Amino acid sequence: MYIYRYIRFPHNTNTRLESTYQQAADLSHCTNIAGISSVHIWFIVISIALKAAAGFIMGENSFAALESRGELAQLILADDSPPIIGRSFGAAKSITSGEVVFNTGMVGYPEALTDPSYRGQILGVPSATEIDSHGLPTYFESGEIHIAGLVVSSYSWEHSHWAARRSLSEWLVEKGVPGIYGVDTRALTKKIREVGALLGNIVVGPLNSVSQTQMTTFDDPNARNLVAEVSTKTVNVYGTSNSPSIIAYDCGMKHNIIRYLVDEHKVKLTVVPFDYDLEENPANIEWDGLFLSNGPGDPTMCAQTIKSVQYALNLEPPRPIFGICLGNQLLSLAAGAKTYKLKYGNRGMNQPCVDLRTGRCYITPQNHGFAVDSNSLPPMWKPLFINANDLTNEGIVHTDRPFFSVQFHPEASGGPLDTAFLFDKFVGHVRKISQPLVLQNEMAYQRQTVKKVLLVGSGGLSIGQAGEFDYSGSQCIKALKEEGIEVVLINPNIATVQTSTEKDEVTPGADKVYFLPIRPHVVMDIIAKEKPDGIIVSMGGQTALNVGVELWKAGLLQKAGVKVLGTQIDAIEATEDREIFSQKLAEIGESIALSYSANNVDEALVVANKIGYPVLVRAAFALGGLGSGFADNDAELKDLAAKAFSISNQILIDQDLRGWKELEYEVVRDSSDNCITVCNVSAFD
Repeated sequence: MYIYRYIRFPHNTNTRLESTYQQAADLSHCTNIAGISSVHIWFIVISIALKAAAGFIMGENSFAALESRGELAQLILADDSPPIIGRSFGAAKSITSGEVVFNTGMVGYPEALTDPSYRGQILGVPSATEIDSHGLPTYFESGEIHIAGLVVSSYSWEHSHWAARRSLSEWLVEKGVPGIYGVDTRALTKKIREVGALLGNIVVGPLNSVSQTQMTTFDDPNARNLVAEVSTKTVNVYGTSNSPSIIAYDCGMKHNIIRYLVDEHKVKLTVVPFDYDLEENPANIEWDGLFLSNGPGDPTMCAQTIKSVQYALNLEPPRPIFGICLGNQLLSLAAGAKTYKLKYGNRGMNQPCVDLRTGRCYITPQNHGFAVDSNSLPPMWKPLFINANDLTNEGIVHTDRPFFSVQFHPEASGGPLDTAFLFDKFVGHVRKISQPLVLQNEMAYQRQTVKKVLLVGSGGLSIGQAGEFDYSGSQCIKALKEEGIEVVLINPNIATVQTSTEKDEVTPGADKVYFLPIRPHVVMDIIAKEKPDGIIVSMGGQTALNVGVELWKAGLLQKAGVKVLGTQIDAIEATEDREIFSQKLAEIGESIALSYSANNVDEALVVANKIGYPVLVRAAFALGGLGSGFADNDAELKDLAAKAFSISNQILIDQDLRGWKELEYEVVRDSSDNCITVCNVSAFD
């Protein structure tokens, strides 16, 4: 059973969500269908985050706000918790059993439902009869639905997707798959994160329609050889006129992998069952490379596949091998490593993975409940990717031979295609094109241990001034507390949220608050007393930034052994100092509106005439626009400059931008220069 958390948009859903992806992470190539891993015995649980947050609760009234159609249905979990009540919108099967997991993807459509190792959500069902040039269903990843049940927060009985030929309910009924809606999937997701994946049953019908014994008897899909159920039973060849020739082990392979290798890379692809004996090679297949597909379940149950991979690993000269998803685990086991079951798995289209060749982080689609133990890799094998969230293995590579694999889905469908270059690397190996390998040290991505942090607040503010710093500081405290970090706050302003003595789960508050002036010597006195591991100066506006820069330049923070967390001092200086900022933009070939600094009135006059009136005069390093104004001539400039110099020892003279259109981008960047655009805003002055 899967929980799939997403936000659903009416009408032309795919276009809008693709646009959201593009803004968030430049995932402009994501398909109109997203996927999540699954197999026959697993359920899907789809969470509409907005709906859940609006007030759905787990219990008998959980569907009170929904259109009350369909029979009563229950979701029974194996942890002895009360049944979760909803209504049915799929097949009226009395009871269906499976494993409950969750997915963090935002979209999920027919490809996901029909992916042998994926599952997802749908608004309307496209035509199942439309096929591509290989005779494969255009919109599906296999010939059937590979889920046991579908659980959603909300279900619309009127589907509106442009490609729909029937409703989701009709499709589920036709395929004998039950569905339940009216469940608080947000709460269910949180539960699974705490206790791990759970077994569960979907019961459709009156509350007493099945016995207590039936309701509390659960089937564990991981105890079965799921790959044997989803793998092809025959040998199939695609792209017969192409070259080179690659054998693909079908452990639950998605159709889009076939399309990618055959159509994009023009290879001859021979798809064989998971238990095909490669050493015996009864079909006499000639091959230049070996591909190991995705698939469901425990990889240790694929003994024959592992045996064939071991045979391929020992061939001389070596032939390239590439695996994805389950293929990563199979290659690892064949090499002599170990795998283990994750607490709740990594599932979704937004899993961040760090490439240990370059340090770059990619947003990847994936679903797996098992992982490779990197510490068990034998000599000559190294981690290729690691998960940026939990640091679990996301790929392996042989340091001397053309063998590698990844845990995620570079072919997507659904999700981003950012890592599709891995197919290029594999086919390049097969075509004997050199593929250099230089790996970074994975230990560099181990998280630093921080137990206590000093947060520098915004200091004394006027009412209505710089309220965003109070908000950002409050959110910073909340985030730190969620990580179990002790927070010490310095902020003399008692009329703020972050200094409030009222604490709860929503606003936990700092562990200690110093109502003292934000001055360098005061901050150092607190550091001497509290001995924090780190300091954050980027959440308190100009006051905190000024203090942080001064302490860093004086070497006091370094001497005290206090790390600057978040925005680093050199980045602060580069953005605060207009000249440095202009130089940085010039280095990357970006233009900037004319702006110069001045240290006295005479310099200000020279700069203003260089730019041309009117100009904007501002005091540097000042809060709330103090000492700022527009000057149309030298006389007005002298007057404004005199006022500005009373506040700061430096002023800024800027080109007048009144009437210009402003495009503002919120970008998150980490220390490895990985960037994600969160959103953008346009405004006219």
